[in-house]
This record gives sequence, C-alpha cells and structure tokens, in this order.
Amino acid sequence: MTAYALRSFEYWAYSYRRVWRGSVVTSIVGPVLYLTAMGVGLGKIVNRGPGLGVPYLQFVAPGILAATAMQLATFESAYPVMAAIRWTRQYFAMLATPLRTRDILLGHQLYVAARLAAVSGIYLIILTAFGALRSPWAIAAWPAAILVGLAHSAPVSAFSAWLQRDEGMNALFRFGVVPMFLFGGTFFPVTRLPHVARELAYATPLWNGVDLMRHLTLGTASLWPSLAHVAYLLLWLAGGLVLASRMYARRLVT
Repeated sequence: MTAYALRSFEYWAYSYRRVWRGSVVTSIVGPVLYLTAMGVGLGKIVNRGPGLGVPYLQFVAPGILAATAMQLATFESAYPVMAAIRWTRQYFAMLATPLRTRDILLGHQLYVAARLAAVSGIYLIILTAFGALRSPWAIAAWPAAILVGLAHSAPVSAFSAWLQRDEGMNALFRFGVVPMFLFGGTFFPVTRLPHVARELAYATPLWNGVDLMRHLTLGTASLWPSLAHVAYLLLWLAGGLVLASRMYARRLVT
C-alpha cells in the first residue's frame, strides 16, 4: 500500500461524508429488520420442525452478516467503478496526478474495506444484543466479514472495468448476487440442494464465508477447515486484484 493509494482512498472517503448519516441508519435498521423477520419470526416456525441443532436465529445471523458483506462490497465496486471510468471519469482525473492505476485500484479497495469494517462491526453489536452469538470466537467474524466482502469486491471491480455497457450489471446481480444470496447457505444448509447446485454453492466465496463465520459464532470452528476457507477467500481476492489491475490499465492507460 503506497501513500498515493491513500490519496485515492481519501477521495472516496471524502465523497462518503455527504451520505454517511443515511448509510449508518440503514446499517442499523437493516440488520434489525432481517433478524426480527427471519431469525425471530420465521425462526419460531423453523424451530418447531426437525431443527438445525441450534436455534434458527443463531444459524441465520452469521449467514446474513456474510451476505450483507457480499452485497455491500459488490454495490461499492459495480456502478461506482464503471462511473469513474465512463461517466464521471474520476479515475482519469486521478491519473492526471502522480497516482497510477495500481494506486487508484488499491485506494478504492481500501475504501471498500473501511465500509465493510464499519458495517460488519455495527452488525456484530446488533447480533450480540439479539443473543445470536454463542462463542467469544465470534469476534473473529469481524475480519472474516471484511475478507468475504473483499473477495467479492476485487473480482467485481475487474468485471466493472471490463464492461463496455452498463446492461452487463443486470446480469451480474441477476445471475450472480441474487443466486448466491438465496442459495449460498445464508438461510438453509446447502446440503439440502440438489447435487449440482450444492457443488456450485461450495465453489462460491459466499458459502465459504458463511460457513466460516457460522462456525466462529457458534463456537464450533476447527483450525484446518477455517484456514481452508480463509485461503480460498484470499485466492478470490488475489485473483480479483490481478484481473482488476489489468482491466484498469487497459481502460485507463491504453
């Protein structure tokens, strides 16, 4: 991370100052509504059935946290990146300074990480208030949520920089974000999916994040599976950064 990358981060942080109040309110109200409706409301019905071994609130809470990190990171890396290249062209203004494409990319990812840290921190406080955390290891779900978000943010940044038309964003959310949100283990175990769908779910970074954070908050995490999840998420992050770096250079320099 260079000092120039921090200048890029500073731009996004300064822009965020105009909307942070509404964003903070959304970050609080959203989790409360989700947990009340899904964890408490639906949970009363689910808990009457065969069960998941734990109350449904404690099962679904870490899944919603991981899904929220995925959605936030995707939103911050989709249209904002395309706009900075095609419409408002902030990236080109940055290139008129000593900043290079790598600084622009890393600065934006640092901003996304800061947003993820704030939102996931608020979320964990709310989970504590709802009694959804069973283990002190739940604190490790905070950096895990940041990693889950960045594992999506970097590839989406590469995709957004590659796109020539904004219609491609519809495909991203319709065939990427929404299916992962619904079938990535957030609301029910993926073992209940058909075999092909189950294997696809296992390959997504969201399921790896959900499984990691669920074991952390339930206190059932073990070393090697947790390290495997972290390594897989880091692979998505690193691969996304490499692709994004190439796409940024192609769209902004050549």
